[in-house]
Amino acid sequence: MDGKTSLTTLLQVTGCRQAYHKDSTSDLLVLDDVNLTLNSGEIVGLLGRSGSGKSTLLRIVSGLLKPTAGDVTWRGKKLSGPADGVAMVFQSFALFPWLTVAENVELGLEAQGLPKAEREERAEAAIDLIGLGGYESAYPKELSGGMRQRVGLARALVVHPDLLLMDEPFSALDVLTAETLRTDLIDLWSEGKLPIKSVLMVTHNIEEAVLMCDRILVFSSNPGRVASELVVPFAHPRNRLDPAFRQMVDDIYALMTRRAPKPAVAVQTPAAEAGFSTPLQPISTNLMAGLIETLAAPPYDGHADLPALAAGLQLEADELLPMGEALSLLKLADLADGDLHLTEAGKQFAEAGTDDRKTIFAAALRAHVPLVAAIRRTLDERWNHRASAVRFRDELEDHMSPDYAEETLRAAIAWGRYAELYSYDEEAAQFSLEDIETVA
Repeated sequence: MDGKTSLTTLLQVTGCRQAYHKDSTSDLLVLDDVNLTLNSGEIVGLLGRSGSGKSTLLRIVSGLLKPTAGDVTWRGKKLSGPADGVAMVFQSFALFPWLTVAENVELGLEAQGLPKAEREERAEAAIDLIGLGGYESAYPKELSGGMRQRVGLARALVVHPDLLLMDEPFSALDVLTAETLRTDLIDLWSEGKLPIKSVLMVTHNIEEAVLMCDRILVFSSNPGRVASELVVPFAHPRNRLDPAFRQMVDDIYALMTRRAPKPAVAVQTPAAEAGFSTPLQPISTNLMAGLIETLAAPPYDGHADLPALAAGLQLEADELLPMGEALSLLKLADLADGDLHLTEAGKQFAEAGTDDRKTIFAAALRAHVPLVAAIRRTLDERWNHRASAVRFRDELEDHMSPDYAEETLRAAIAWGRYAELYSYDEEAAQFSLEDIETVA
C-alpha cells in the first residue's frame, strides 16, 4: 500500500453529536450523528463548507473536546481525554516566535520528558525530513509561510504519532507553496518515510481532497453531518488533468451543491418564521455583481459548470460556493448539481444600469431574505424609523452561534445598504431610514 502499514482500525467515531447550550429552551447543534472509521495506512479527508463542524470533529477526535453524545474509540479503547499518539497541524502555523525552529520542533518531546540529546537528534531528523535542514537556528519571523508550515509539520511528526490531524494546513499559503508542500508530503507518505500510520485532514478544497486522500467524507451543514463517503481509486502520484480525476472533482461539486430535502417542522417559532434561523454569509455585493456579469458574458452566456468557473476565476470551492449560494438565495441564479446559471432576474441585473440594479436587488432582498424584510418592516412601523441592531442579533443568537449571528447581521447590513433599503450607523449600532426614500 505505497509503503504504508497493514490495515487495522485506529479510530472509530460512533453517533457523535455536539451541541452548545444556548438557553433554557434551545441548544445550538453543530454535529449530529457523525460516524467515522479510520484505518492505518490511509489518508481520510473531511470535506465541506466552513461551519459544517469539521474542525469541531477534529477536536473531538484529538480528545480536546468531549462530544455531547456518542463515543470515540482510539486504538480499541474509549477516549476520555487527550489522545496519546495523536498530533495536529494547524492552519495558522501556531509557532512560538521567540523560539528557534529547533526549539519549536522539540517542544512536544520536552513535554514527554525526553533527554536533551535525544530531543535534539529527533528534532534534527524531523527538520531534515520536511526539507528545512540548515534552518534549525532561524526564528519564525525569518521564514516564509511555507517554511513556517513545514516547521509545524516537523513539530507534529517528531513525536512519531500514530495519527496526524491536519486542520486546513495549506489554506494560509499561496497556491504554488501549497502545491509544493502537498506534493512533498504525499511523496514522503508514499515512500513510507513519515513516522505515522494515518492522516485525518480537514479541507474545503475539493481538488486537494481528491489529490491527497484515499477516502473523502463530504459534510453537509447546519448541523454537520456526513452526507456522502467516497473512495478515491487513484494511485499516487495523481494527475489533475486525468479525465477520471476531473470527473470525480465534478461529481463532488455536484454533491456539495445538491439541494437537500427540507425537514418537516411541526412547530415554527415566530423568529424562525421571520427567517432568523437562516445563516447568511457577508458576500460583497461587488463580488456578486461581478459574478453575474461573468456568467452573463461569453463563454458562459448565463450557464457555467462550477469547476470550470472556479478554474477560470482562480477561486477555491469554499470561495465560489458562498457566492453562488447568495445568488441562489436571491433567486438571481440557480445553483444545483455542480452548475450555476442565471435566472431571468439575474439576466436583467446583468443588463441593468446602476440604479436599476439596486432596484432589482432590493426587490430580491425583500422577497427572499426575511431578515432584511423584517428590518425594513420594523423601521417602517416605528415613529422614529430607527431600530437597534442588538434586537436582531439577540433573535439570531436564539438559532445560531454568536459568530454566525454576527456574520448574518453583517450580510443584512451590507446588502440592505447597497439596495438603499435602510442606513446603518456603525457607532450607534442602529438601523434607520435616514436619507432613504420611504417608498422604496
